[in-house]
Amino acid sequence: MKYLITLLMLCLGVHMSANSVKDPILFYQINGVKIPVIYEESSLLPIGSIQLVFIGGGSVNDGEKFGLSRLGASILNEGTKELGATKFSEKLEQKAIGLSASSGLETLNITLDYLKDKQKDAISLLGDLLSSPNLTENALKNIQTKTISNLLNKETDFDYIASTTLSSLLFKNTPLAHPALGTIQSVKNIELKDIKTYLKENLSLSRLIIVMGGDIDTDKTLATLKPILSKLPTGQKAKTHHYNANAKPQEKIILKDTQQAYIYFGAPFAINSLKDEAYKAKVMGFILGSSGFGSRLMEEIREKRGLAYSAYMRIVTANIASYATGYLQTQLKNQNESIKLVKKVVADFIDKGVTQAELDNAKKFLLGSEPLRNETLSARLGAKFYNFYLGLPLDFDKIELEQIKNLTLKEFNGYVKSHPEIKNLSFSIVTKKEEKGK
Repeated sequence: MKYLITLLMLCLGVHMSANSVKDPILFYQINGVKIPVIYEESSLLPIGSIQLVFIGGGSVNDGEKFGLSRLGASILNEGTKELGATKFSEKLEQKAIGLSASSGLETLNITLDYLKDKQKDAISLLGDLLSSPNLTENALKNIQTKTISNLLNKETDFDYIASTTLSSLLFKNTPLAHPALGTIQSVKNIELKDIKTYLKENLSLSRLIIVMGGDIDTDKTLATLKPILSKLPTGQKAKTHHYNANAKPQEKIILKDTQQAYIYFGAPFAINSLKDEAYKAKVMGFILGSSGFGSRLMEEIREKRGLAYSAYMRIVTANIASYATGYLQTQLKNQNESIKLVKKVVADFIDKGVTQAELDNAKKFLLGSEPLRNETLSARLGAKFYNFYLGLPLDFDKIELEQIKNLTLKEFNGYVKSHPEIKNLSFSIVTKKEEKGK
């Protein structure tokens, strides 16, 4: 359903002017808890969307039960205890309602999409799911089987292996070192009581943020949601986390039967204030490696030397961690040369800075493309939520564009040179097994 809605928006070019939007945040009280509500009303299409975001329900809080949050979200996709997955899914389909759950690094998300005239039915089915999820041994076995099958497939996914290994190097002894999917053994060890505890702890009012939009009356929609949400426990807010990437360069080689070398790399990136620095980090990452053709990495690795089809590097700026990360795939014979070149490109970038032309091109692209990313309703709501979650103004995207516009070469190169820590690159490399007798 959500894909249909997005397609309709794109086909019709649906967007709203800023003047048609009311204050995009309010606090709605349920059982004495003030719940943040981020919203945008639009009557251009007869659709509605509600997302319940529970802070703390992500993999960073799995503890020793690696993969718990993924299983916890997955079991919410198994329907209700009374109807089961198939019959509950049929009820949704009959009314063209989309209802799904997922978990990320820090959140558990439940998304409800519906046609305007089916809002009452949609919210009623959401209430059924929240009050009686399919917490049965059969449902758990089903999602465990699917997850283990996925993990078995990952054993030949060399990008996944290289990526998760890099995380284990950069964030050793932290929750970020473990794959969100878990491991085959950890998934097998998760019991129904673990899922019940996870859902009880996270499906709580103190952790809830509501994001809604479309052809809805916000006040009436919240009033309809209130009886359902009031049944949730108050709970406790999740603890905040921050982890620093390992500053000591490391390298780990994983031998597989592969015809290519999969090279993933990363380094710490220190940031003190997202509000004051995020825009500089965005420009920095764009020029260094996230802009595709024209970036430093692509220019040196592909264009000049033909060592890889693509090379990518970005700077992650978030509350939980800030770091630089990248990857490339190359022929086995070019593996060592490629690694040396990545180190050199990053070092030269930090030591020598960028040219005025590079900065101008980056500013031109970012100032022109960023507004396009927020043309759809779902994109705008997503951006507002993310800004709110990071403790930034909801319209921070507009503020950031103004910051980029006014960025000078002297200021930017000074910022680049203040981050020598990203030269401390760690590498995770999946390469070919050595053949016997050679």
